[in-house]
Amino acid sequence: MSRLRSVVCGGGAYLPERIMTNSDIAGLVETSDEWIVQRTGIRARHIAADGETTSMLAVRAAQAALADAGVSADEIDLIVVATSTPDYTFPATATQVQAELGITHGAAFDLQAVCSGFVFALATADKFLTSGSHRRALVIGAETFSRLLDWSDRTTCVLFGDGAGALVLEAQEVSGGGAGDRGVLTTHLRSDGRHRNKLFVDGGPGSTRTVGHLRMEGREVFRHAVGMITDVIEDAFRATGFTAEDIDWFVPHQANKRIIDASAQKLGIAPEKVVITVDQHGNTSAASIPLALAAARADGRIKRGDLVLLEAMGGGFTWGSALVRW
Repeated sequence: MSRLRSVVCGGGAYLPERIMTNSDIAGLVETSDEWIVQRTGIRARHIAADGETTSMLAVRAAQAALADAGVSADEIDLIVVATSTPDYTFPATATQVQAELGITHGAAFDLQAVCSGFVFALATADKFLTSGSHRRALVIGAETFSRLLDWSDRTTCVLFGDGAGALVLEAQEVSGGGAGDRGVLTTHLRSDGRHRNKLFVDGGPGSTRTVGHLRMEGREVFRHAVGMITDVIEDAFRATGFTAEDIDWFVPHQANKRIIDASAQKLGIAPEKVVITVDQHGNTSAASIPLALAAARADGRIKRGDLVLLEAMGGGFTWGSALVRW
């Protein structure tokens, strides 16, 4: 028996040059390095330069992913960009990435699921590839969240950063068709729009005609996050028969180290299997997972054949998981 799987061929990332430390933020609002680290685990974040847009970050990450995969841009026929900070209301940032890469065929579109965006984009691309409609996809998470922040609100401006990460996926015929295959093994997506006011941006072209600023009820988000995360991960385990002990690497959305630690503990995932970059990147929303994947590959942790568990939860609420054999 054989079937099509979406196999990861390469990945890449890009972070803006400017690094803003907690001490830098303490010069803007009443806070301290100790206060931020204790509550979030964040020590620094990267901030896009003036004129540096989300599509620019996405292109740099895409180019790195293509080079890593040994794939040329003209071999890509699908681009999905997960972002909540597009260059423009329209056209889609993905089309700007497509044009910059010199691609004139296939499809390119954005997907907005806030911090869950990369998992939603990965699941979407997987369905295109395994249906046979497309052959190779760039899946990108890219954000300039610094543009949405109220820099006088210490409860939110300390949390977020900018960056981009990308994967190249290829539809490959694999024999066996079981959980031992390489590729995306299962994805699980959820949403519940009743929670809008807990994490949202208070602007938009259809409501205020402004961009708006990010607003968050941090305690409420924390209260819901661990339960929602474990919910979709347990779905992934049931779908594949794997358990926490089988996982080689747990790469969660990098929002807050306390949420990551609590989720891993509840699921029984050993701390040494958890990839953490939130200390150096902050919360980069849809970019956080591919940035963490790139870091773990660069230092030799994630290798071919490893079983990698991804999860994310974000505004909406949205949440999801993906289990990938690297």
